[in-house]
Amino acid sequence: MNKPLIIASSARTAALCLAAPGARYHLPTQTAWRLTSQDGAEQRGETATVVTLLHELLPDTRYVFDAEGFGSVEFRTAPCAGLVEAAAYSLRPDIGLDDEEGARANTQALENAVAAVPAGGTLRLGPGVWTAFPVRLKSDMTLHLAEGAVLRAPSIRSGWPILPARDEAGRMLGSWEGLPDACFTAPLHAIGADNLVIEGRGVLDGSGDRGDWWSWPKGTRDGARRPRGLHLVSCRKTQLLGFTIRNAASWTIHPQGCEELVAAGLTIVAPHDSPNTDGFNPESCRNVTIAGVRFSVGDDCIAVKAGKRGPDGEDDHLAETRGVRVRHCLMQRGHGGLVIGSEMSGGVHDVAVEDCDMVGTDRGLRLKTRRGRGGTVSNIAMRRVLLDGVETALSVNGHYHCDADGHDEWVQSRNRAPVNDGTPFIDGITVEDVEIRNLAHAAGAFLGLPEAPIRNIVIRNLAIVSHDPSAIATPPIMADRVRPMRHEAIVFEQADVICDDPALLSGASVSISSDFD
Repeated sequence: MNKPLIIASSARTAALCLAAPGARYHLPTQTAWRLTSQDGAEQRGETATVVTLLHELLPDTRYVFDAEGFGSVEFRTAPCAGLVEAAAYSLRPDIGLDDEEGARANTQALENAVAAVPAGGTLRLGPGVWTAFPVRLKSDMTLHLAEGAVLRAPSIRSGWPILPARDEAGRMLGSWEGLPDACFTAPLHAIGADNLVIEGRGVLDGSGDRGDWWSWPKGTRDGARRPRGLHLVSCRKTQLLGFTIRNAASWTIHPQGCEELVAAGLTIVAPHDSPNTDGFNPESCRNVTIAGVRFSVGDDCIAVKAGKRGPDGEDDHLAETRGVRVRHCLMQRGHGGLVIGSEMSGGVHDVAVEDCDMVGTDRGLRLKTRRGRGGTVSNIAMRRVLLDGVETALSVNGHYHCDADGHDEWVQSRNRAPVNDGTPFIDGITVEDVEIRNLAHAAGAFLGLPEAPIRNIVIRNLAIVSHDPSAIATPPIMADRVRPMRHEAIVFEQADVICDDPALLSGASVSISSDFD
């Protein structure tokens, strides 16, 4: 009998994993559970998902959790040094999205409330719609978003604070697509915070669907790029538990230079046509766990990044990402399920996506880079994943045509180029026990560089169950001179692929024409 596993816990919330055999995001059946506290009080409920959140627990209390068909697990919640009610600081509910004066008053109230939280304490935001300009959180605190609480950004930019590209010591703060750059401060953010928890059944709303945020996706206004939804810079030991975050102006959750981060049981949503609203983008981070998160966004669901080398080779802002684990998540829509790059110049290593459902995403596992990036991507794994209605299941592209020079011949040429600091390397991709339904373009498309072929791709037990009969032949990767494909298996060029089913390996080319010497 499987035993429930504790993913994370705080003073009032716990995230557990009920890893039933073969279960990905959903459990096979609705499962009853019981929670017993140390004084004998009982709570009962049911869950349909593998990752289950328990809310409104008592601090510093021992609990025993039992679930039907599973063993029991005992855990103790963290102590709480004091509970601060945000409502005690003259917050004004239900003000208009364009009420600048009211939003500023609420921002000041929330800043005062954050300042009042003792180390190890909790700030509780109660039910209501609360509109405020960006609020900064601090170390050793919990922000508890009660059920019915909506913390939303205003729709106006007038007076919105701007996060500079670098701090006084020259370290990157604001960024855009892997480079230091001034950006509007995220509605909720933390810089250099340790032991931070954001939890609850409430909602963070970036109001990207209001105002003009989505009308200038690659531009600047007032000298700044668009804000993220939740921006965590250089934070350690962070827990994000149970809340919903929606309608970010750009990337939804952006941990940057963080260590030991757990996100469990979140819901991350944005309209499918909203620009660059990636769900969760850990950049230059170490030891990240993303478990039981549901995504439905306008860009990549998860994009793992490590910064981008500057146009003149600038690299002082680069740092590797290492140790990302994605488990029991549901990716609905989005450009990619789990994506690495294209900003990967600092190096991305040891990333695994396991026991997930990817439904209707353009691609499943996607790696993208190009000449000029430099860096190495290594030890990437996908295991026990269902891909349903995904156009291309596996996509690895060394000729990604991003940036202003992305279509230039030096980027797109299939001739061997000199190896230098700007040469990217990809080594070690394992795909096991993957099922593909309603495939449109290709099960796998691998396009490496002649000077740096993709190494050590191993594919085991990959099953193509069905094809999308309405699929239209389309290039499966974003590079120049790639031929349109429909219902193809695994195609590769400048890539070393080992597959336990040789029938899946196609002898057809990836490129329309080869210009090899």
